[in-house]
Amino acid sequence: MTTTLTKPSPAVEPKRARRSKSARAGGTMHAGPIAYTILALFSIGSLFPLVWTAIAASRNNNRLAETPPPFWFGGNLFHNLDVAWNEANLGQAFLNTTIVAGISAVTIVVLSTIAGFAFAKLRFRGRNILMLTVIGTMMVPPQLSIIPLYMMVAKLNWADQLQAVIFPSLVSAFGVFFMRQYLLQALPDELIEAARVDGASSWRVVWHIVFPAARPAMAVLGMLMFVQAWNDFLWPFLVLTQTGNPTVQVALAGLGRGYTPDQSLIMAGALLGTLPLLLVFAIFGKQIVGGIMQGAVKG
Repeated sequence: MTTTLTKPSPAVEPKRARRSKSARAGGTMHAGPIAYTILALFSIGSLFPLVWTAIAASRNNNRLAETPPPFWFGGNLFHNLDVAWNEANLGQAFLNTTIVAGISAVTIVVLSTIAGFAFAKLRFRGRNILMLTVIGTMMVPPQLSIIPLYMMVAKLNWADQLQAVIFPSLVSAFGVFFMRQYLLQALPDELIEAARVDGASSWRVVWHIVFPAARPAMAVLGMLMFVQAWNDFLWPFLVLTQTGNPTVQVALAGLGRGYTPDQSLIMAGALLGTLPLLLVFAIFGKQIVGGIMQGAVKG
């Protein structure tokens, strides 16, 4: 007697099996209520410091000193923002910090991409030793270089000038390492060899092949370096404190001074100093998330 095996219809397949096949075929997986709850909790926890800063900036100093502290907005937000803006001269500070952070971020991204391409795809003597040297510089605390760096800036007569902050931040060992690791996977050797066969020079390969391939990682690195330069405090505080031409973080350090610091003004200044970073992420967020996801898939 012959037994005929029949494949069960999709209607009677278990839901788990259908979901597994859908996932393997590239279908969309729908999160359950537990996943949404966890995401909501993480989102609330991430937004709470920013919301609390805004709440504190909308109150007065006496209310912030009370127990329990306020958990909702008051009516002094725009007044405190105006006082903080004028008292700390944040208009000039924003311009200075935008210049410093913009030049530093663009220069680091370009130089790191070129150096990362060289370490990832080019063959030259001493490549591994140089790469280890670059990585080794990341282990040195930046505070150790402050005294010799300040002496160098003083000899160049750059004290209290923006170039004293810009030039030490034009290169980044982390940026070189980051771009090297990305280009190792994102840039096929065959593509470079094909360009060489067509007669492309090294700079044409960098401009027409390396930069387009590295664009997502360049966006991520640019945002990280911009945020780092924007939030830098120690070095700008040492070299930009005499002429009234500070960066944002140095200007915010002078807010609310007195026998009793005005915490509401400090929070208002901190809120103003955070808004440009939110704007940067809003503009480049799509590229940043795309770069992170692409790197995760390639890795």
